[in-house]
Amino acid sequence: MSQQDELFASVDALLEQVAAQDGLPEPEERKRLRKAAGLSQEQVARALDVRREAVTAWEAGRTEPRAPKRAAYIRLLEGLAARHPAPAEQPPPAPPPPEQPAVPAPVPAAAEVPALAPAPPPPPRAAEPTAPARRSPPVSRPPHRRPTAVTPPATSTTPDPRFANGPLAVLDGEGNAYCATGTVLDCPADDVVSLVTWTLAEARLGAPRLHRNGKDADPLIVLTAGAAERLGLPAELADRRALRLPDGHPVLKRLARAKWQLTKRGFGPWPRIYRPARDGRRQCVQLAVVPWGALDPRAWGHAGDLSPADLAHVLGSYATLVLTPRGSTAVSGLELMTALRPPTRAVQDETGAWVSGPVPGSLTAVVDPAPPEAPDEHPVAAALYPRTHQRTPDEVLDEEAYDWIRDPELLTDEECAKPYAVGIDVNMAFAAAANRLVVGTGPAVHVTNPAFDKKLPGSWLVDLSGIEIDPRLPSPFTPQGTRPAGPAWYATPTVAYAAELGHPVRPAEAYVRPANGAYLDAWYTRLRDAYLATMERLGVVTGMSERDFLAAMEHHKSADPAQVAVLTAVKSTVKGGIGKLRERPQGTAYTFGERWPSLERPTWRPDIRAAVISAARVNMHRKMLKLAATGLFPVAVLSDCAVYLSDGPSPLDFLPYTPEGKPLPGGFRLGVSPGMVKHEGTQDLMWAVRLLDAGHNPARHIKGTDAAIDGE
Repeated sequence: MSQQDELFASVDALLEQVAAQDGLPEPEERKRLRKAAGLSQEQVARALDVRREAVTAWEAGRTEPRAPKRAAYIRLLEGLAARHPAPAEQPPPAPPPPEQPAVPAPVPAAAEVPALAPAPPPPPRAAEPTAPARRSPPVSRPPHRRPTAVTPPATSTTPDPRFANGPLAVLDGEGNAYCATGTVLDCPADDVVSLVTWTLAEARLGAPRLHRNGKDADPLIVLTAGAAERLGLPAELADRRALRLPDGHPVLKRLARAKWQLTKRGFGPWPRIYRPARDGRRQCVQLAVVPWGALDPRAWGHAGDLSPADLAHVLGSYATLVLTPRGSTAVSGLELMTALRPPTRAVQDETGAWVSGPVPGSLTAVVDPAPPEAPDEHPVAAALYPRTHQRTPDEVLDEEAYDWIRDPELLTDEECAKPYAVGIDVNMAFAAAANRLVVGTGPAVHVTNPAFDKKLPGSWLVDLSGIEIDPRLPSPFTPQGTRPAGPAWYATPTVAYAAELGHPVRPAEAYVRPANGAYLDAWYTRLRDAYLATMERLGVVTGMSERDFLAAMEHHKSADPAQVAVLTAVKSTVKGGIGKLRERPQGTAYTFGERWPSLERPTWRPDIRAAVISAARVNMHRKMLKLAATGLFPVAVLSDCAVYLSDGPSPLDFLPYTPEGKPLPGGFRLGVSPGMVKHEGTQDLMWAVRLLDAGHNPARHIKGTDAAIDGE
């Protein structure tokens, strides 16, 4: 009996009798039918041989079932629908009152597009709205059929009519605008000014806000090489250092004459073109110029080589799961933090007037780092130390990811008898570390001789050099895995782990942040869901057995190139977003000790970056320590990848299990979820030993490429 027949039989046993196969109902209807039949999600999951979490995701519309589960699920829902038909439709509710003009937020010094606080509730005597002018819809063609069968991104069951054609479009040289929805629009624009006008007036592109106090996503137009030529843009940027059109370029002159503005980064691979908001409405269009390198292959794989229709699908999937791209994946990672935790909202002052106010729990103001948290060139550090000074551990916070190898002299005879070196890699390690992590949301407060409080985020000067760690393990307190030599600055998670290991900690001083919270929780949740949804489309789902998971991971990157590009971008968004929290100055014109543009945004927070990396490194060490208790020690660690010597080529050949056959509690577990591990690669023993003898890290090359570049 085939797998699908077995699933049908299981559903038949649940329903007793079912109707013929048909389309999949909307998520709300799936949930209604299950509840109407008095079935739990667990019962449905058992009948379909999936995890309960999969049923939850299907009913929430976050993911869609794949074959053969999809056909069986449809069969189940049809049987339930026959027994529990939908109730008669109620008359539609009265339309909501018109939205009031939004309250503008303070314009940041970085000269980005002016942000708007959301519209306040309507006052008791709101003025009668004027009827908005109706525009003719853009001419559309039948949906373009993509050459590959891919699952479309999940969409809302009640799409916003303002964004009927989705978040973005990819424009080719013939004036065809391929939307993420599959629609192809006729774009008559032959220059950038008319393109911006057409986009705002007719294209109906954009995406709703992710937070009620946030702002809607501006439309994105992606320009292919043909489109760039049609619009009068050069095939490549002559200024390879600044990566922008030179002042005086005809395109810039036409934009200026039409009263359109650019952000400070100018007209580069990701230009933003805007006018000041009018009547509470943003007037802004984001462009991405593919031939200028807008889609970095390190983050998007080969997406830039796809056809316009396929590229629209890839970017549309990312926009639906994460957010509409506004720049590199690093920029998008940072923008996602702000989109999910907006800094301002509309509030009433003492006079009853609506003004822009801070959102509790968000990063609402620019704050300087504490001296040990500041990079050398920051004005705070430059005022204390000359440029030639090499700061010592008691002067600077050094929370970075692991890069450690074991001394080859410490390899035992038993280990040298194992023929394989096997690497395991933590999925979405930085995202997992950010989950439930309490970080500072306000300025630092300096204290001397404080009692350590693991619930208080900050940086602590403490001596951890007296703590003994087995030399076959890296120290959890330094990125190099070496033992600290004396007092040094550490983020809260590192000091908390020292206390967890049973050692007294007595800080000499600290910079703590009494205003704090789990700022990154929503960011983690959205990226986790995006990652799991994409992996599901590639055939890797939660609840798989370890052997099935390893088998699926062997081939998942050959399943669908489009979704592989989305997966690469999602993972790059995590690492890049964390990195942007401590963005360094760029360009040869920078002068040591001066401020640079990134410092003028509230999301420039090196202390938050340090806390995330500290938590990720501690999580890694905690698991390695569990394995060490069973006699297993790594030979190399690089960031989230650890290499162990093994009797066989698979992680199953060395990972420890309980007598009941369960993964060792607290150790590494194979699986797709963030924080679990996958197989990174396998090489022979002598390969690893040669690298160790030469002082190179086997974890960097365990899968035959550079692990540090390839990401998580």
